[in-house]
Amino acid sequence: MKLKNLRLGQLKVPLVTPFKTALRSVDHVHDVIVEIELDNGMVGYGSAPATAVITGDTHGSILCAVKDFIWPAIANMDIWQLNSICERIARSMVHNSSAKAAVEMAIYDLWAQALGVPLYQALGGGLSQLKTDITISVNEPAVMVADAQKAVAQGYDTLKLKVGKDLQQDIERIRAIAAAVGDDIQLRLDANQGWTAKQCISALNAMENAGLTFELVEQPVASDDLVGLKACTEQSTAAIMADESAFSVSQSLALMANNGCDIINIKLMKSAGIFNALTIADSAGAYRMPCMMGCMLESSIGVAAAAHVASARHKIIGKIDLDAAALCQYDPVEGGVQFNHSDIILNQTPGLGIRKIETITYL
Repeated sequence: MKLKNLRLGQLKVPLVTPFKTALRSVDHVHDVIVEIELDNGMVGYGSAPATAVITGDTHGSILCAVKDFIWPAIANMDIWQLNSICERIARSMVHNSSAKAAVEMAIYDLWAQALGVPLYQALGGGLSQLKTDITISVNEPAVMVADAQKAVAQGYDTLKLKVGKDLQQDIERIRAIAAAVGDDIQLRLDANQGWTAKQCISALNAMENAGLTFELVEQPVASDDLVGLKACTEQSTAAIMADESAFSVSQSLALMANNGCDIINIKLMKSAGIFNALTIADSAGAYRMPCMMGCMLESSIGVAAAAHVASARHKIIGKIDLDAAALCQYDPVEGGVQFNHSDIILNQTPGLGIRKIETITYL
């Protein structure tokens, strides 16, 4: 069962509303699609978005990395050489984490298909259903309140609020949303590196004094400000989660060992795929540090792969932020994981369970 053919394409899916953070504004998902075929005709699927301001990857760099470096390193290998394949992917070039993740998804999909079981079961079993939060993009307070109320009406009980553009307005946004949705709705904040440590601590103290509480605050400071991240962790009553500060296994381990944060956010596009994501989760288990499984603004293909990993390590990855598919106007994937607002229902068919993807433009 050897890796025989590679097909590359692109997929664009419009969003229900523009996705706005402290770093960017986007109105559609735009993924590179990777399809790998075995010599028996079995096909595995992977995907990667271009997130230049986060991972440094563009559509052009992803396509070049997969075609010219990663695929030549693994072509004709046997699917049962899973660990060796992943090692070759990792060593094919430095960085390019999104391209590596897309190829690894397709490989793990094929491996689980060959085993005849869903990917999460191949990875050790787990939950067949997950529940995600939903992101409320940064906007004027009235717009964010309306978006939050709509999400609650759809059944979401956890909202992730994008902040980090203007500190005083952030406080006004959060206060307005908290008053509108009530105490039964859990709030998470994501500053996307938009604050300094001093601003974060001051803002959280002010909000706490105003009676506002949060489950967590995600990446309040710049990714390389590990001193500031640790200060926020030590001086804030809210849990502080590392996202852009925790890309690789080594970065995540350093944060765990140094008590540099309270939670690690794992994303396949950051970790360069499933193999490293599992390593980070298992390491976090040893350190007794909880994790979240997150995603980029990407299609349901990559989100499905992340859901399978989260299910397989659900005792460690207890927080789920896999809402990207729900932000799209439609799901182009036939078969596989079902995304029904906050409910994520994993497929019981082999691998990722994908039968077909509509509207791919093959390259």
